[in-house]
Amino acid sequence: MLETEDELYAETKGSIVPKLLAGTAALVITALVFSGYALLRKRHAQETASLSQATAESRQPPKALILVDEALPQGGKTIIGGIVRNTSAEKLEGLSVEIELKRRKDGVAETQLLALEPDRLDPEQEGRYSLQLKAQDYGSARLVGLKVGPNLISLPYTTAQGQKRPPERLEPKTITIGKPPSSKRGEFLNSPDNPARVP
Repeated sequence: MLETEDELYAETKGSIVPKLLAGTAALVITALVFSGYALLRKRHAQETASLSQATAESRQPPKALILVDEALPQGGKTIIGGIVRNTSAEKLEGLSVEIELKRRKDGVAETQLLALEPDRLDPEQEGRYSLQLKAQDYGSARLVGLKVGPNLISLPYTTAQGQKRPPERLEPKTITIGKPPSSKRGEFLNSPDNPARVP
């Protein structure tokens, strides 16, 4: 009878370790799930705040009108440009236009900031932007933003068609056709006296 009680105590002592391990694993998993949930809530709150800020910016009345010219090929280069008109009642300083360019070889998009000339616009004043690119390097260009100041704050704007590409001029060429070999009027080109092979 004593041996069985000792065996009973030995079994209960040995079974505590797996229970402790299971309890510790449960606590670790619970902590991981809780921290993941907290991280997702924080990220969701940040995304909601940035979305509401973007919505608030889009509700603001446009401060500028950007006229986008058609791309103009010139030699081996392409000129991209346009005009920015200040449509607000305030001065706008440090203006630049953000353009997205797509490379031909790999399709990767890159952005460039083009400074306005002049970069300070009074109400109803206009400034011009332009960029020369190698035609073989880039396939397309797209306006993506209007920035102001050293911190590059986005300004609300509207767009419109600018200058159209002038029609290509084809230089007139004079083509001179040589006279056919002289033959007598009314004479057949292929006759028994003057045989010629007909294909």
